[in-house]
Amino acid sequence: MRSPVIFTLALSLTLAACGPAPAPLDLDALRMVDLTHAFNARTIFWPTSPSTFALEVLAHGQTDGGYFYSANAFSTPEHGGTHLDAPIHFAEGRQTTDQVPLERLIGPAVVIDIAAQAAADRDYQLTPDDVLTFERAHGRIAPGTIVLLRTGWSRRWPDRLAYLGDSTPGDASRLHFPSFGADAARLLVEEREVAVLGADVASIDHGQSIDFLVHRIAAARNVPGLENLTNLDQLPSTGATVIALPMKIEGGSGGPVRVVALVRGE
Repeated sequence: MRSPVIFTLALSLTLAACGPAPAPLDLDALRMVDLTHAFNARTIFWPTSPSTFALEVLAHGQTDGGYFYSANAFSTPEHGGTHLDAPIHFAEGRQTTDQVPLERLIGPAVVIDIAAQAAADRDYQLTPDDVLTFERAHGRIAPGTIVLLRTGWSRRWPDRLAYLGDSTPGDASRLHFPSFGADAARLLVEEREVAVLGADVASIDHGQSIDFLVHRIAAARNVPGLENLTNLDQLPSTGATVIALPMKIEGGSGGPVRVVALVRGE
């Protein structure tokens, strides 16, 4: 293993050769928030998914060589648990999972909170007025922003009935949960030119959607979606940086993603 001192010196010399060194990332000054549900046997998938997450133990224990060894195999559909929807999921010819630029997946985030509205109406959809109200309080949402919608729904995870509004296998027609509305999505994607739409529910379209307009509006502009997020209540309305890196599936329409927010010390 390379010595940390040698590695640091080598990195410093490399950066010096490339020009002025960037400001160091001071992790001690940041609070890290995991916005990801763990994958396991209770992970929620779309009701029409033919399978769910499975973990097969290949090895777990002492070897003949006298050391411990563990290895597993896993299988999962792309769209379940905390995952990314690549634009091609709802738009032919748009970016696949491996083609989504890192610049879209790492950036400043805002959190629009509609938990109160969702508590009163589980089919609530974010409106343009909600967005404008947010902007009056926090400033105009800048291009390249990752927009996260907090509904409060993640506290229901992993109760399928409470989270989705229905638990009938193979039937997605009776789902009830809040999310983005189409007009708000147009405002955010087409006018504000945001990088990503994300939410702490099973879809960036509300549960009763049958045309998936929010997905289609976002995908047309190569804007990916993040679904089944959690811990959005631990983020400020503005000021966080989000890192959302999916499994790099070549040609994929989505995939599991680990989403982390960096928040300045409060």
